[in-house]
Amino acid sequence: MISPAAPFRDVNFMPVDLDVEERSDGVITLRTNVAFPDYDANLPRFLAGQAARSGGKTALAIRNAAGEWERTSYAQLKHDMDAVTQWLLDNVPKGASILLIGPNTPAYATLTFAAYAAGVIVCPVGMASLQSAAGEARLRHVIAKAKPHAIFADGTAAIQTLIAEVADPSVLIVAPHTSSYPGNAIAWDAVVGTTATSDVAAAIDGLDTSLPASYMMTSGSTGLPKLVATSLNNIASVTVQSSIIFGPEVYQGDIVDWLPWHHAAGAGVLRTTLYNGGSLYLDAGKPLPTLFDETIRNLREIPVPYFANVPQGFAMLVDAMEQDAQLRQNFFRDMRLMLYGGAGLPQPVYDRLQAMAVAETGHRVHMSSGYGMTETVTGCIAIHFPTDRVGIGLPPPGIEIKLVPNGGRYEVRLRGPNVMIGYVDEPEQTASAFDEEGYYRTGDLANFHNRADPGEGLFFAGRLAEEFKLLTGSWVYGGQVRDAVLEQLDGDVTDVVLCGENREYLSIMAWPKSPDDGTLLARITRKLSRYNEHHSGSSAAIRRVVLLTSPPNPVGGEVSDKGTINRRAVLGNRSDVLEQLYADEPGIAIGIVQGD
Repeated sequence: MISPAAPFRDVNFMPVDLDVEERSDGVITLRTNVAFPDYDANLPRFLAGQAARSGGKTALAIRNAAGEWERTSYAQLKHDMDAVTQWLLDNVPKGASILLIGPNTPAYATLTFAAYAAGVIVCPVGMASLQSAAGEARLRHVIAKAKPHAIFADGTAAIQTLIAEVADPSVLIVAPHTSSYPGNAIAWDAVVGTTATSDVAAAIDGLDTSLPASYMMTSGSTGLPKLVATSLNNIASVTVQSSIIFGPEVYQGDIVDWLPWHHAAGAGVLRTTLYNGGSLYLDAGKPLPTLFDETIRNLREIPVPYFANVPQGFAMLVDAMEQDAQLRQNFFRDMRLMLYGGAGLPQPVYDRLQAMAVAETGHRVHMSSGYGMTETVTGCIAIHFPTDRVGIGLPPPGIEIKLVPNGGRYEVRLRGPNVMIGYVDEPEQTASAFDEEGYYRTGDLANFHNRADPGEGLFFAGRLAEEFKLLTGSWVYGGQVRDAVLEQLDGDVTDVVLCGENREYLSIMAWPKSPDDGTLLARITRKLSRYNEHHSGSSAAIRRVVLLTSPPNPVGGEVSDKGTINRRAVLGNRSDVLEQLYADEPGIAIGIVQGD
C-alpha cells in the first residue's frame, strides 16, 4: 500500500486557481487564472538561442550498430539544421510539403526543424501504417492530400519499394541510401553537407508563424486518416504550456523516449526536450513483447527525471521493476515526473508504481496524464496538483475546457492557441469539428472526481466512438467497461478488447501476461464472475472470455505506433475467434462467466 504520509518528490506544482462558469443549460467551462506569458513562436529562432547557450551539450543520442551511444551536440544540431535549411531553400518551394518516413533519428529531427526554418510544411508518416495491407492506399491518400515536393525516406526495403512505386517521378527523394530509388534520389550526406548562407538567418527572421508548418495524421482507425494542419503558433504554444505546468527542470536532464515522432505525443517530447535544453536518448524499444527489452536496457543504464509512455508501457515496466532491483533503483534515482497518454491508466498500475517509488526514495513521484490529441498538437490538459488518482487533470494557461452534459457525464470540448488550423482539404470536416463558440469537439467524455470541488480535476469517462449498442438496444460505455475489466484482471492480462456490438451480451478477448498453465483461463473466469457481482446489467457484465495466443499485430493495424490497441482492427482480423466466442458450441477454449 502507498503511504499517504509520503510527500511528493521535488515537484513545483502549478497553482490550482480555476475560473469556473456554470451555465443554465448545464454546460460548464473551466480555465486557469494563471497567466500565459508572452513567448516566441518562432521555434527555429528560439532553438538557435538554445544551441548558443548549450553548445557542446548532448541534444540527441542514438545507439549505433555496436550498441554504443552516438551523440549529437546542440552546436552540431544547429549546424546541420542550417545546412538542411539551405538545401530546402534551394530545392523546395516555400509553403510546399515534405513527407518524413522513417524511425526516430538525428536526421529526422534535423529535417523537422530545418523545414520549420525554411517555411516548408513537414508531414510525418508512420512506417507501421505503410506495412499493413492498406499501406499502399494510405500512402496514395497522403500524397494526394499533402502534395509533397520531396520525401525523406529511411525505411525498410518494402517501404522503399512502395515509395518508388507510388511517388510521382518529379518528387525529390532524400534517403540515407539511394540505391533503391529512382535516379532523382539524393543522398542524405549530400543534403546535410550543403553550405549554409545568410539566406538561412533571413528565412528564419521572416517566418510567418501563423501559416501551416506541419501536417500530422489522425489515427485513421476507421478509415483513411485526416491531415491536421498546425502552425508554429500552435506548436510553440503547447510546448510552452508543458514547461509551465511542470517546470522546465524536469526536461533539462537525460530523457529516454521511444514514442514515434510522426505521432503527436512523440513529437511533443522531442520539441519540449530541446526547447528546455535537455538531452534526448532515442529508445528503439516499444511496449510490445520482446521489443520492451530494449527500453529496459536503456532505463537500467540512464537515470531520467522524466518518463512518458502509454499505459501498456507502464504496465510492462511495473512487471519488470518488481523483478529487477537494479532497474527499480536506477529508474527512481532522479525521477521527478511520470506521464501517460493514449488511454486511461489502470489505478492498480499507478498504485504499484507509487509503492515502489516510496520504497526506493521515501517519496511519491508525481504522475500526470497527457490528455490531448493530434488536433491540439499534443497533450494539453494535465494533472498539476498532488493526487493519487489517475485522471485527465485541469487546463494549463491558455486552454479553456467546455463540458457539455451527456448522460451523467460531460463531452469535452477545447479552445486555445494550440488548437489546429483545420483538416487539409476537408472544409466540411473542419467546420463540423468546432461548435458555434469555436470549441474543438474532442469526442471524449469526462467527469469530475468531486463535483463539489472542480479543483480535484477531471477523469476520463469514455469515447463516443467506442460506445456501441447490444442487440437489446442497451448502450455499452466501452472505455469505462474496459478500464474496469482491466483493473479486475490486473496481474493476469496485458490488455482486453470488448466484443458485443449487435450481439446479445458482452464478451472479451484478452491477451494473457504469461502462457496458460492450465489454470489461467479458470482463474480469469472466476475474477470476471466477481466483477459481475458489482457490474450488473447487460451493458457492463461480461459473459464469455477467450485468451488470444498471438500478440497484437502492428502490420495488421491492431496496435498503433504508440502502442495502443485498435479495437476495430482486432475484431476484423480475428473474426473467426469472434464468431467462436458467440457460437452455441465454441470450437475453442472459452471461459463462461457467472453472474449478471
